[in-house]
Amino acid sequence: MTGSTAGRTDPATARLPAWRAPAATRSNALPAGAWWLWALGLATAASRTTNPLLLGLLVGVAGYVVAARRTDAPWARSYGMFIRIGLFVIVVRLLFSVFLGSPIPGTHVVFTLPEVPLPAWAKGVRIGGRVTAEQLLFALYDGAKLAALLICVGAANSLANPARLLKSLPGALYEAGVAVVVAMTFAPNMVADVLRLRTARRLRGRPTGGVRAVLQIGLPVLEGALERSVAVAASMDARGYGRTARVPAAVRHTTNVLTLGGLLGVCAGTYGLLAAQGAVYGLPLLIAGLVAAMAGLRLGGARSARTRYRPDRWGVRAWLVAGSGAVVAAAMIRAGSADPAALHPGVVPLTAPVLPLWPAAAVLPGLLPALVAPVPPSPTGFEEQV
Repeated sequence: MTGSTAGRTDPATARLPAWRAPAATRSNALPAGAWWLWALGLATAASRTTNPLLLGLLVGVAGYVVAARRTDAPWARSYGMFIRIGLFVIVVRLLFSVFLGSPIPGTHVVFTLPEVPLPAWAKGVRIGGRVTAEQLLFALYDGAKLAALLICVGAANSLANPARLLKSLPGALYEAGVAVVVAMTFAPNMVADVLRLRTARRLRGRPTGGVRAVLQIGLPVLEGALERSVAVAASMDARGYGRTARVPAAVRHTTNVLTLGGLLGVCAGTYGLLAAQGAVYGLPLLIAGLVAAMAGLRLGGARSARTRYRPDRWGVRAWLVAGSGAVVAAAMIRAGSADPAALHPGVVPLTAPVLPLWPAAAVLPGLLPALVAPVPPSPTGFEEQV
């Protein structure tokens, strides 16, 4: 029997291949910003195309990464809700096209609705009338594009820890970030309370449906929400939340100018990137706006007298995750300039969409987080290691 364990190998990790990502721990967990940059890259790529095959591929990539690297935390269960919201958006877009018409001309009439007569001043607006296959297909493509954007954002919500995202915010945005994080975590915790109370009532043989059951469940849920709010307020007060340091007036004015000008530049640059006509000036404006906004936020953070406990560090894996999303976005923007017809299939005349090969291949780097990100611990992971 040896008295030292220095040469031993953990049996849980000895069975893993050398290329496989390690198990997630507090020290090697990815920063929340890396997940958001990856998801925003996929969302940018989705905004550049209306091809349903490419949009489906982007959604499939996001869904695979979420399934592979999602934890059991309350916020990680929101991905399914975003999928349902995306499907709802598609249905609403189709209904708007059916009842309010569409500027897309078409010859294949599907059905005709009674048309509401409108006054002369509402020329160009139509309620009812004929519905063509071309306008339905155009509405489907447009709704699928917005749905893919929402699902990509939902992937970031499922993978990124909101509390760790708050730690990564600049000091100038700390107060707003706290409000956003509390709002994001309130709904999942409330849903968990409802499920817990419904299960308890079912085990006691009490009904879980009906107005009376909802009223009896609602009071404990509200009581738990109030207790959490009081606990959050007490912990924030104990940590000195809200303390500000004095800064000169010139620094405050410079901060306001840089932040406001930078945000305007970011908005103009983003619009330029999303609009085909402004792609030339969009990237320079976006970079200049980001630099100015970051400088303003750094100056504004001088008012926030706070420190970070165990700050998140960006390692190689975090840069690979964030960079994979940027590669997908850049490749899709390049494809939109080189072959716009492949990314925006026509509806007049009716043609089936075709999957372009190299834009589809450019989406595949978005799967990299499923390989390099740390593996979330399983419910039986502790027993396996013991």
